[in-house]
Amino acid sequence: MKIKIVNRSAHALPAYETIASAGMDLRANNEEPVVINSLERALIPTGLYIELPDGYEAQIRPRSGLAARHGLTILNSPGTIDADYRGEIRVILVNLSKEPFTVNRGERIAQMIISRHETAEWVEVETLNETERGAGGFGHTGVH
Repeated sequence: MKIKIVNRSAHALPAYETIASAGMDLRANNEEPVVINSLERALIPTGLYIELPDGYEAQIRPRSGLAARHGLTILNSPGTIDADYRGEIRVILVNLSKEPFTVNRGERIAQMIISRHETAEWVEVETLNETERGAGGFGHTGVH
């Protein structure tokens, strides 16, 4: 699939790191280092702009290494970039650790996955088909 991209960052285009990778790493394109203190968030620019085809979205997800080592994750995970959005891709990072984290220019801060989606059409009815689960919610099976 070919996707139009404008790269106004100081970095190479996002790329798949291995042949079976689902996501491409996004890099911070901030002019100055950004310190994110414990329980604070920051909007980090990437310098990237994309034009997705209709029926697709770009999902912005956390990087597992940053989450495991530094408690850094994405606040609205996964973030969604719609096909009609033309602004800069920016990432909302949150620091869930007790230590400040500094985001330096060029640092890999998130991963982006391109995904197909369906457009739903509601069919309003009076009842729904029964299932074994029914209305059971979280923990309804009693299995821990």
